[in-house]
Amino acid sequence: MNNFQIYRPTEFLFGKDTELQTAELLKKHGATKVLVHYGGGSVIKSGLLGRVEQNLKNAGITYELLGGVVPNPHDTLVYEGVELCKRLGLDFILAIGGGSVIDSAKAISLGALYDGDFWDFWTRKAEPKKALKIGTILTIPAAGSEASNSAVITKVTDLDIPSKRGLNTDLYVPTFSILNPELHYTLPPFQTACGIADMLAHVMERYFTNTPDVEVTDRLGEALMLTIINMAPIVMADPQNYAARANLAWAGALAHNGTCGVGRVEDWATHRIEHELSAVYDVAHGAGLAVLFPVWMKYVHETNLDRFAQFAKRVFGIDKGDKKASALEGIEALAEFFKSIGLPTNFAELGAKSEDIDVMIDLLREKFGDTMGAFRTLTMDDVRKIYEMAV
Repeated sequence: MNNFQIYRPTEFLFGKDTELQTAELLKKHGATKVLVHYGGGSVIKSGLLGRVEQNLKNAGITYELLGGVVPNPHDTLVYEGVELCKRLGLDFILAIGGGSVIDSAKAISLGALYDGDFWDFWTRKAEPKKALKIGTILTIPAAGSEASNSAVITKVTDLDIPSKRGLNTDLYVPTFSILNPELHYTLPPFQTACGIADMLAHVMERYFTNTPDVEVTDRLGEALMLTIINMAPIVMADPQNYAARANLAWAGALAHNGTCGVGRVEDWATHRIEHELSAVYDVAHGAGLAVLFPVWMKYVHETNLDRFAQFAKRVFGIDKGDKKASALEGIEALAEFFKSIGLPTNFAELGAKSEDIDVMIDLLREKFGDTMGAFRTLTMDDVRKIYEMAV
């Protein structure tokens, strides 16, 4: 196990009706003038936004609304939020939504206290030094942004292909996060399935490592993966099953709060490869991961057969008595799991096309150079073959 340092100061409030304690948490953490950031109409139709607004009004907390966040959140709304915070002197951001809303709020939190363009941080032209505090009310368990130090933003340009980039900094780890599983009841089945894939991917990016002697984090990751896989068919069949929703909600937070990755080298190649699919086709991130992760696994499994055989045995109960056979069957079991919950399995089902592979390779090379990945170093030729296998 490698040396590590981790800092995750988020206060979690979990359970039924916990969103009604939003104002109490805001006051506890020093908020006086709040930007309430959210996505589309679902938080309005469900009545959640109205309940939160009334809660803030009753507590005498001043706030401004900024809605309209889209999946794969765009920089355009971030700029609007930054301007609002600066002009009105807002001192706290409350994100009501899923990963896209929270990521957008994180970007605003940095830009609001920076004299330049917030995008400087995502292009590594500047190092973030300070951020506004953030609180979240989670409506879609998937991205884990309610507990993580990461955010992914898409830059809309005059070019045909937007630029999608991620940034990690502890400055915008949420101060508090409210998780009420009942708020997830109305999620469409496909969004639920995409969230499940995203959670699993966050664990697997950490699980597939060559770092030795990491039994604690291995077992943590395996427990999370087993829980997610076991809860998935329950919640797909019964969207209002509180127990299943609750387990998935907490698993999503734990999958990406960094705990499963301490003391080990993480990979993240598959996420980076998928981000270009999202940039080019605006597909759901979880759907892209469901297509690409089994393909990446098939491509690299011989790098460490022991680890893939362990995954097959501990997560899917597969032990063929031969490591390679076990590894391949475990990968197939994962692909079949994704298919069983209604997720795509190839480019065609995503709406992606082989003729755009060159474009995606160029985007990756611009960001990461000629190689990427830690479990196995991938050249751009390797990445091309992974895309081609996914076709």
